[in-house]
Amino acid sequence: MTEIIDLSQEIYEGMPVYKDLPQVKMSIHNTHEEWDREHNTSTKTPAVHKLELGEHTGTHVDAINHMAKQYAGQSIDKMPLSMFYTEGICIDLSYKNLGELIEIEDIQNACKKENLTILENDTVLIYTDHYRKTYGTKDWSNGPGLSTSATRWLGQKNIAAFGVETMSPGVSGVSNKEVHHICGELGFTHYENMINLYQLIGRPRFRFIALPLKIRGGTGSPVRAVAVFEN
Repeated sequence: MTEIIDLSQEIYEGMPVYKDLPQVKMSIHNTHEEWDREHNTSTKTPAVHKLELGEHTGTHVDAINHMAKQYAGQSIDKMPLSMFYTEGICIDLSYKNLGELIEIEDIQNACKKENLTILENDTVLIYTDHYRKTYGTKDWSNGPGLSTSATRWLGQKNIAAFGVETMSPGVSGVSNKEVHHICGELGFTHYENMINLYQLIGRPRFRFIALPLKIRGGTGSPVRAVAVFEN
């Protein structure tokens, strides 16, 4: 029996977004009443919504061209789909505090404790419980994040990507910019704003799927990320 665990946030108007990124706006564009030519009615049943949002809204993946200007041209529509359809593991780093760096030793110890091995082309998900602890609070933007050394260590293992619950892969103002640069340099990526990672802790490998929209020239895309267990 197949078990599918949803790892993606809802998208809705007013949801938290990173710093100065576009706010999400959602409105009714067409109603069923309009389509059915029902006049003088106070009812508005949505038939089509109009969405205004940035590529980096909610649970999303970054394209390589987002990492730094020298990677212009490596947009989301040109990245191989195999990067978004991988094997995955999830490690428990829920002891990490606000604004704390995740180091190589943290990842190594978590893998050893959970008897997990990082393999080539894996997606490595990092559970910090930051979503359940802080989403919608003043601390939401102040999560733990990867150090530059830990990011390079992961990239040198030739993984496809790593994923975090936080709004940024590194610690803002400390390592975040450099984490992006390293991803661009080594040709791998990351997912942000993931949820339900606690449901993956203590479990074996799974199929990870998080296909992006095919946005021409896109610097990233919202994804519906899932972990699939075949029992």
